[in-house]
Amino acid sequence: MDLGAVLIAITGVAGTLGGALLTQRGADRTKKRELEMAHAIQEARENREVRRSCYTQLHRDARQFATALSRHLYVMRDHTLGQEDVSALEGTKDAYRDRWSEALMIAPDAVIVPADELNEALTGVYGQIKRLERESPRPGETLRSAAEAQHALWSLISVMREAMRRDLGVTVDAGEGATRRTPLVSSSNPTALTRDFTESSDGLD
Repeated sequence: MDLGAVLIAITGVAGTLGGALLTQRGADRTKKRELEMAHAIQEARENREVRRSCYTQLHRDARQFATALSRHLYVMRDHTLGQEDVSALEGTKDAYRDRWSEALMIAPDAVIVPADELNEALTGVYGQIKRLERESPRPGETLRSAAEAQHALWSLISVMREAMRRDLGVTVDAGEGATRRTPLVSSSNPTALTRDFTESSDGLD
């Protein structure tokens, strides 16, 4: 057999095999990229669902804690606290605290910053109420001052809620003004709230 023909045949076979191998490698790379993309999309969906669940529960527990603080103030104003009153407040505080601890491990900074501001305010109101409860308030602390501080919680809850919605893609970020455009119903009438706690009815200043 002619040597040149043999070399040509070998070259042809090698070229065919090499082309098939390159094609297979290209297909493998494409498939790998597709699998990686599908995995990333699924992971993003799962992460978003974890955040959504955490945000929903944190928002709910923060509102319930704020409401419990308000209720506790009215109980302190109207009659002597009972153990059930104290337990009710402690229960909502503990539920909120657990949810806040979870959020610290999940939420991005864009949510943690306003949520931390709310947490500081909630803790501050709770501390003020407990000092009034023990009849050892700091200078200037009264039922009225505690009621005013409690009222301020609602706007902070609104800001946190909007940050959560933006992180989940529910709300488009339209600037700081948009975060305060929809106050919660509970914060709509601060005058009515503080009027219920006049200095004359405090008895704790």
